[in-house]
Amino acid sequence: MKGIKLVIIDVDGVLTDGAIYIDADGRETKAFNVLDGTGISYLHRVNIKTAIISGRTSKAVEHRAKELNITEVYQGIKNKLDAYNEILAKYSLKDEEVCYIGDDLIDLPIFYRVGFSVAVANAMPVVKQYASYVTKASGGCGAVREVAEKIIKFQEKWHVIMERYQNKQM
Repeated sequence: MKGIKLVIIDVDGVLTDGAIYIDADGRETKAFNVLDGTGISYLHRVNIKTAIISGRTSKAVEHRAKELNITEVYQGIKNKLDAYNEILAKYSLKDEEVCYIGDDLIDLPIFYRVGFSVAVANAMPVVKQYASYVTKASGGCGAVREVAEKIIKFQEKWHVIMERYQNKQM
């Protein structure tokens, strides 16, 4: 985890609990957890990039990514390795500098490549078998925040986050 420079996140089942809400007019909505958004902002604060690679396409994801200042958003991707390779080339990164958070079989090809593969608590059992780490939190319930804090603490950058919140007055 010491050399992680990029965290790539799946959406359904990771940034969300996997539920898809469709209203009577066919509009899709998703619920995102504020804890995960905070974790992503912490990663950005310590200069760790973030990206999204999702097998599905959703306007809700576009809006959430924009809110969180995630500029690398790949949706409707059936072969996630293609998007992964594109991101690595764009930022001149090596596999060992990447953390990937996923939950299902479509994520495994990236798990085999990255330096730190993470399965959320509610991931498919086979995915957990190949993960470097399995979160205590389920997808959509703060799992991304858990991973963000783990990386930041391991890289000894937690003071950067804490400085903003510590009261410097006596």
